[in-house]
Amino acid sequence: MTTQLQGKRILIAKPGLDGHDVGAKVIALALRDAGAEVIYTGLRKTPDYIARVAAEENVDAVGLSILSGSHLELVKLTAEALKREHADDVALFVGGTIPRADWDALKDSGVDCVFDSEMSLAEVVNEVARRLA
Repeated sequence: MTTQLQGKRILIAKPGLDGHDVGAKVIALALRDAGAEVIYTGLRKTPDYIARVAAEENVDAVGLSILSGSHLELVKLTAEALKREHADDVALFVGGTIPRADWDALKDSGVDCVFDSEMSLAEVVNEVARRLA
């Protein structure tokens, strides 16, 4: 087990109507194995709920897993909700089925990093650790 995320608190969430969360759980376990304390909200949570939990749990980062194709809207709504909760300083990551053509728009909405299925778990963990250092 590595400890590169030791002391970091990360919320993994599934906004929207996605019914698949295997990828979110795999990422949660990889981040946990790297030393982070990981909170997983479960399926079909609203952006407001995710932001409220992020603020209440005082997390360092929020990771959104989105497969539905509604990533642009859900990320924008989550970033707005984090701002309303005074948690807009929390790093925001997104992963899932996300076309590279949308990555810049996601970053303009407040996303720090986008992950896709082509990346290894080690790459994801290393990038999260680098962003939270």
